[in-house]
Amino acid sequence: MRRVAVALVHYPVLDRARTVVTTAITNLDLHDIARSAHTFGVSDYFVVHPIAAQRELASRVQAHWTTGSGARRIPDRSPAMQALRIVATIDDAAQALGEPELWVTSAAPRGEVVDYGPARELLQGDGPPVLLVFGTGWGLADEVCARAAVQLAPIRSPREDGYNHLSVRAAAAIIFDRLLAPR
Repeated sequence: MRRVAVALVHYPVLDRARTVVTTAITNLDLHDIARSAHTFGVSDYFVVHPIAAQRELASRVQAHWTTGSGARRIPDRSPAMQALRIVATIDDAAQALGEPELWVTSAAPRGEVVDYGPARELLQGDGPPVLLVFGTGWGLADEVCARAAVQLAPIRSPREDGYNHLSVRAAAAIIFDRLLAPR
C-alpha cells in the first residue's frame, strides 16, 4: 500500500463569499484529526499555516500532548500527536514527503471526482506517497484543487434537503475510514 499522509490547510482556503483567506488553527482540529489519522495508519499529519504565531500555537499544543502534562495525564494521545508536522505551506509538506501526489477533498467538487472504491484501489498499487489535503473555512482555494492528481467524491448527505456541512474533523474521519480501513 502507498504511504498516505494528510494536510490540514489554513491557507489558501475560501470564505463563504469564495474569497481566498487564512483561517485560524483550532485546538480540536489538531488532536482530533491526529487521533483519527493515527487510528487509520496515516504516516504524517501536516498542519499548514503561513503565520508563524499560529504555527507556534500548534507547536505548544503538540508539546502539551507529547511531553507536557497532557502526555502524563492521557498517554494514549501522545503517539497520535507525535505524527503532527507544522509547516508554512503545502509545498513544505510535499517536500517532506518527497514529491507526493496531491489528493483533495471538497463538499463542492470542481470537475471530475474519484469515488472511494477506485481510490482505494489506487492506494493499493505502486506509486508515490499520497498527500490527502483537507481545507478549513469553506474549502480549498481553486489553485490547490487545480494541482491535485485526484479529487475525491464528496461525502453525500442522505437528507432530502441535501444538508452537508460537516466539520473538517468529521469529514477526515469518514474519509480515512472509506480509504484506509480494512474491508
